[in-house]
Amino acid sequence: MPFPQFRIATSVDVDRCYAIETAAYEGDEAASREKIATRISRYPQGFLCMTLDGEVTGFINAGCAWEVVMSDEAFKDLVGHDPAAPNVVIMSVAIHPDYQGKGYASLMMSEFITRMKALNKQTIHLMCKARHVDLYAHFGYRYIKPSASSHGGMAWHEMLMDL
Repeated sequence: MPFPQFRIATSVDVDRCYAIETAAYEGDEAASREKIATRISRYPQGFLCMTLDGEVTGFINAGCAWEVVMSDEAFKDLVGHDPAAPNVVIMSVAIHPDYQGKGYASLMMSEFITRMKALNKQTIHLMCKARHVDLYAHFGYRYIKPSASSHGGMAWHEMLMDL
């Protein structure tokens, strides 16, 4: 298994990240190219890319909020985002399907958590499907509740990590 490198996303990564997002997520749950471009331009320090042999193979992106409302669809466009806010809200954790199941998501999440701690963030929030609850619990997230969000026509569950 090649060892990944991690870096902040830049505008040149938009198309590759969009391709990974659409390959990794089902149906309508993938973010649009425009949303990905907005997330990179508005909060690059919350958009972590993982590369293998120089190619982006996965990413995590997030925004920050003073008050977290996980079902807030406008926040996915970073409406209400404040980089100074203490609460991180993950919007996507995506690994290209060719690299899934090889432990890369764990390495990427560990790096993301380390970076958020270095930015003095207090919490990380995310929503996931039921099949991923145990995975995120393994990272140290705790289950909060079923989400009011029906993003992409799917059922979601809210998770929280105190940093």
